[in-house]
Amino acid sequence: MSLAWRKAPRTGRSASAGPGRVRARRNHPGHRAEPEISPRRPDLERVQAEAEEFLQLFHGENDQAGPPGSRITVVMREIELTGTYWHTPEELTFGARVAWRNNARCIGRLYWQSLQVRDLRLVSDTGTVAEHCFDHLRTAHNGGKIRPMISVFAPETPTSHAPRIWNEQLIRYAGYDQPDGQVIGDPRYRAFTSELVRRGWQPPEHPGPFDVLPLVVETATEGPRLFELPESAIHEVLLEHPELPWFAGLGLRWHAVPVISNSRLVIGGVSYPTAPFNGWYMGTEIGARNLGDNDRYALIPEIAARMGLDTSSEATLWRDRALVELNRAVLHSYESSGVSITDHHTESRRFLIHLEREERAGRSCPADWSWIVPPVSGSQTPVFHRYYDTEDQLPNFLTDPDSIQRALHGSPPAFG
Repeated sequence: MSLAWRKAPRTGRSASAGPGRVRARRNHPGHRAEPEISPRRPDLERVQAEAEEFLQLFHGENDQAGPPGSRITVVMREIELTGTYWHTPEELTFGARVAWRNNARCIGRLYWQSLQVRDLRLVSDTGTVAEHCFDHLRTAHNGGKIRPMISVFAPETPTSHAPRIWNEQLIRYAGYDQPDGQVIGDPRYRAFTSELVRRGWQPPEHPGPFDVLPLVVETATEGPRLFELPESAIHEVLLEHPELPWFAGLGLRWHAVPVISNSRLVIGGVSYPTAPFNGWYMGTEIGARNLGDNDRYALIPEIAARMGLDTSSEATLWRDRALVELNRAVLHSYESSGVSITDHHTESRRFLIHLEREERAGRSCPADWSWIVPPVSGSQTPVFHRYYDTEDQLPNFLTDPDSIQRALHGSPPAFG
């Protein structure tokens, strides 16, 4: 195992999330003032306005639901009495799917109608939340044929706080600071790892580059609790290259199901802070970003050296050549293992199909160009050569600043 890639250099800049991920930005609803809902001062007018807008949308796109008038009347009264309301199972499913449809940073939205929704709104204690998250990983994996899935836990209400998951994804790898300034594992999570160790997590006796971090679930009554992931919930792919025999000797691997777990699902004025969801990976998320970024695993120099490339000048494009082979290895390995994955060229064409369908349906399709265009060969994909609507829409997945802080640093607790 090469120390050159096991110990990535420590950097001061935080790594960005991969393509298709949700991250707060200026003028994005995730960057808006979205304070925790106060048990004493619910914004009734806002909740009612968002509820009515959502119910009009739900009934407008679901003929079997009938006219929305009577449902809106009931919901408005419920909000007046309690400060919130309870979605029907059909509304919850539709809202979660539309939130994916509206996610401006996801290129894989063609499949939004296939999202499987697990209604877990009556679950609010840390242990049961963790167990259902592990079930989510097992069920979504589906023997390698990844199912798009979301698990929606208890909502935030004016009288009770919802649980929180600290982790950015259900499966993330530890990052261990070393005395010489290097990092074993994923540098993105070195501060998070240190905080979990401080809270009692015991890493393996011999820390490695792909040690799965425990899941942290917090509630207002129990505080944050750590849960080790069972082996049955961890599905990983060992990476090899179709033409370079030495590649398998690097000992690289990555997990199969990318379940984002620190985003807030907002549907019609109701907030679900714990709603882990997944599609499947696009290869560049792993090869170009997680393994390739200089502030992540920083594998490009090691691979270039193993390939015997001329690294004496940037003009030889040794970085580009090594990056392509790393991405080839990811796609080859997932496909050989029977695990769902897609390449950036195919997914770019599929996104334009989704865009055309949305336009035919008379709907705007918000898209963030900087996230839709893949990090490898962007100009060779059809999504590069056009402009997109940028107006954000609800329902959606929002990422609160505090949740980002917890995912990277393990603080502050949601309920301090």
